[in-house]
Amino acid sequence: MADKLDQQSRNEAAASPTFHLMEDEHGHGHGSPTMLGFWIYLMSDALIFAGLFATFGVLSTSYAGGPTPREIFELPLVALNTAILLVSSITFGFAMLAMEGGKVRTVQLWMLVTGLLGAAFVGVELYEFANLIAEGATPQRSGFLSAFFTLVSTHGLHVTLGIVWILVMLVQLQQRGLHVENKRRLMCLSMFWHFLDVIWIGVFTFVYLLGTIR
Repeated sequence: MADKLDQQSRNEAAASPTFHLMEDEHGHGHGSPTMLGFWIYLMSDALIFAGLFATFGVLSTSYAGGPTPREIFELPLVALNTAILLVSSITFGFAMLAMEGGKVRTVQLWMLVTGLLGAAFVGVELYEFANLIAEGATPQRSGFLSAFFTLVSTHGLHVTLGIVWILVMLVQLQQRGLHVENKRRLMCLSMFWHFLDVIWIGVFTFVYLLGTIR
């Protein structure tokens, strides 16, 4: 009887580490609390942008005698900026493919290209803002311009934060490689970056295209 109890205790002790190991591995996967929390953050961010889009929709014709979208928007410049951001989404996809293959240097290369494209996008946006302000189309000029600057600059701020995140990840990859935590962070950053692409497509269509057609 005592031998049976000792054997049972040894079996339980042997099974315990395995259970904890499986639990830890599960915690680093797609169902981890980090990924769930990040999805919740993206949904809350989507609500913020939904509110900004709704505000712009209400104020989009409140020109107050000021310039209209057709008079101030340069569609070729905005189309170029849109292409830059879409290409950055593709390069980020290449980085994720390299991550799956365990190629640290390739991941860093594509991440760097993505960050540079993001910086180019922000630079073009700042150039557009500078031109509008120089022409007198400031946020204080009308409700339309206030809503426009708020929506577009909020998206630009998100892209800027994404660039900072990319730089941090480049350092993390250099120091620790593609360990489990860095892979999870890259997945979160990938979702964030593609989310910004989707939002910008909405901005380009709803703000710029419909504005110039109206």
